[in-house]
Amino acid sequence: MRNSGRNGNSGRGGGMGRGNGQGRNRGGSFGTGGFCVCAKCGAKVPHEQGVKCTNVQCPECGHTMVREELLNEKRADK
Repeated sequence: MRNSGRNGNSGRGGGMGRGNGQGRNRGGSFGTGGFCVCAKCGAKVPHEQGVKCTNVQCPECGHTMVREELLNEKRADK
């Protein structure tokens, strides 16, 4: 039995994608290194691998930290 798709091309899509793939940080990972930054007071701490910055509290004011790259990306969008 032959298992072929449209036009006889097995396993190929129709090419109707809209470009919503994994670009920039859509995959959710910035890699190793970098910093966690407090969006409130600007304090910086080195990012620890395996620990999300949003799980870290600012050592100076107690606010939730964010990844530096994400904060820069948000500011660039404004």
